[in-house]
Amino acid sequence: MILNEKISAQLPAWRERVKNLVKDSGDKVIDQVNIGQVYGGMRDIKSMVSDISYVDPGTGIKFRGLSIPEVLEKLPKPDGAVIPYVGGLFYLLMVGEIPTKAQAEEVETEWAKRSVVPNHVFTVLKAMPKETHPMVLLSQAVLALESGSKYAKAYHDGVTKNLYWESTLEDAVDLTAKLPVIAAFIYRLKYGD
Repeated sequence: MILNEKISAQLPAWRERVKNLVKDSGDKVIDQVNIGQVYGGMRDIKSMVSDISYVDPGTGIKFRGLSIPEVLEKLPKPDGAVIPYVGGLFYLLMVGEIPTKAQAEEVETEWAKRSVVPNHVFTVLKAMPKETHPMVLLSQAVLALESGSKYAKAYHDGVTKNLYWESTLEDAVDLTAKLPVIAAFIYRLKYGD
């Protein structure tokens, strides 16, 4: 899978960067936080590290340093389309590079192969009370997919911590492939045809 290849190639440099950052600056204070900020919604608190996205106070959310208009402009699109491939956005988020059209299509193809939802997930959803909120149904569906989790299996089998990313990526691709099918099923279950 293209994502595995790209991330695997970048991983040594990412790990080295974090190792050096912790070694050189591990004792530096990055923010002062008070209880009012915590209970007020964590606004303006620097509390998480993410190379993938952040919210710029002036321009809004940025994905890998790009604003939404920039993402929409730069990502490859299907012929004649205005909106880019979703697989291209996923690729950008995971790898940190604008994909080629072929790379975006490869993610889309991978999703298509993995989009089959096991029947037990639908059985779980049908067993829920009719008044169950759609987000609760979605949560139940995701939980029901755990039986096919590659991460859970790898963890159970004792995979080393530095290889967690491989099975986590597999689960992320599996889950994002199945979510549209699950969401459509929930919609029909709640609202009919």
